[in-house]
Amino acid sequence: MCEPMLKVKDLMCKKVITAKEDQSVQQAVQLLSDRHVGSVVVIDDEEKCIGIFTERDAIRMMANRSSTDVPLGKSMSRHVVTISIDASFDEAKRLIFTHNIRHLPVTDNTGKLIGLFSLRAFLDEIHGIKTPLPSAI
Repeated sequence: MCEPMLKVKDLMCKKVITAKEDQSVQQAVQLLSDRHVGSVVVIDDEEKCIGIFTERDAIRMMANRSSTDVPLGKSMSRHVVTISIDASFDEAKRLIFTHNIRHLPVTDNTGKLIGLFSLRAFLDEIHGIKTPLPSAI
């Protein structure tokens, strides 16, 4: 008997930590710390992913001694790689390794954010480990 192919929807976190681009970088860094997550997905009023702010971005800002009082929209990564909820686990794995990223926002067919697939989910699946999901805002 064949094992069913894993889909992104089977492994994604549905409780994504989000922010708006006019919030400060300091607020985003506080969310990363308070929620114990590696990324904050930046969404517009239609809940479409317009950017992402990660631990890597925060570290880069600290290393450059950049102000954290600036709007998130000035410091977030705008060229966000996203994945469809119906995509396969293999497709998510390919995107993570091709783009050297740790977080893939998951979108529906209209581009609305509905989840987050992370490198952690990938590693958990490979090693059979289940980690607790972060709580939503």
